Amino acid sequence: MSELSTVSSELPETSAAAERRLQAVLLDMDGTLIESEHLWGEAEAELTAELGGVWTAEDHEANVGNAAEPVGRYIIEHTGADHLTPRQVADMLYARFLAKLEGGAELRPGAKELVTMLAEAGIPAVLVTSTERALVETAIDGIGLDSFVDSIAGDEVDANKPHPDPYLRAARRLGVDPRRCVAVEDSVVGVASAADAGCLTIAVPNHVEITPREGVVFRDSLVGVDLEWLESLVADR
Repeated sequence: MSELSTVSSELPETSAAAERRLQAVLLDMDGTLIESEHLWGEAEAELTAELGGVWTAEDHEANVGNAAEPVGRYIIEHTGADHLTPRQVADMLYARFLAKLEGGAELRPGAKELVTMLAEAGIPAVLVTSTERALVETAIDGIGLDSFVDSIAGDEVDANKPHPDPYLRAARRLGVDPRRCVAVEDSVVGVASAADAGCLTIAVPNHVEITPREGVVFRDSLVGVDLEWLESLVADR
């Protein structure tokens, strides 16, 4: 039996959740709710230059959506900075990214309206991000972490995106079926994580191209997303 089947079969449903086909909306943060990928790109480029390398648009694209330690490993291989560990490079990246967040991260179009609509409709919204806990509250300040019923950070899972663990954990903590959740993502690794967990996944490509696959629907932005449409996505599940 797959991990998803095991988790789904063990999920207790509250009476309210059982009556509602759409049980939760699980939302990525960087590039999906906030316009932060360019900040990550700047931090990566600055650190790579400091270590004697050059960070290209292709390097950034290859790392969109990845957790900090895999990016750190990539930078070490790219620059030959073998005196550093991936964790050390990740910490250096986080320091630069946090400094860039002091001016606030711009929200993606439709992001705040979507989260507000879910709260008013009583649909649980959960933040599911590869970013580590220390940065989450500052990064999502434009919406407010308290707008979400729960949040899963990248350093709180056994395996980060593209592994399905972050989304499986979010569903398990809510006590809902991943197949009756809608996930919203902007990156290749994020879409893989959500779709492999069994979530109906809305892909809103931002900086990278995402290959179509079963269980994934595409939108140009979050503007105009309404409850009726979200409900329709899981109506036959």
